Amino acid sequence: MDKSFKEQVKGLDTTSKAGQLARELNAERNRLKEELEEAQHQVDIFSPSTPTGGLDSYIKWLATILAVTGVFLQSADFMTAGKIAYAFSSIAWVYVGSCWNDKAIMIGSAITGTAVLMNLAEML
Repeated sequence: MDKSFKEQVKGLDTTSKAGQLARELNAERNRLKEELEEAQHQVDIFSPSTPTGGLDSYIKWLATILAVTGVFLQSADFMTAGKIAYAFSSIAWVYVGSCWNDKAIMIGSAITGTAVLMNLAEML
């Protein structure tokens, strides 16, 4: 090569546009990978820790619906129906608590269910 060509090239960036693009793409890939890891961490934090997919999972949701229905029925002055719905909800939650070996759920549901059943027995 002649000397003048080397002098012309010396002042230019020797990295090709393809090389620059490859570095930029690699940096973007690393950024997206970190972002994905952070998003997965957030999913792991906010994922429910209770078991799903089994019979107890379906009973849990039935019990929740019964409890809410029972409270609303009692608020609407349908006391007997509301107490019956809430009593069934408590029984279901005691079952779910025993499946999960969760004593707090079992005790809380047994106590509130017993109070509702005692009040229902007095009404009848």
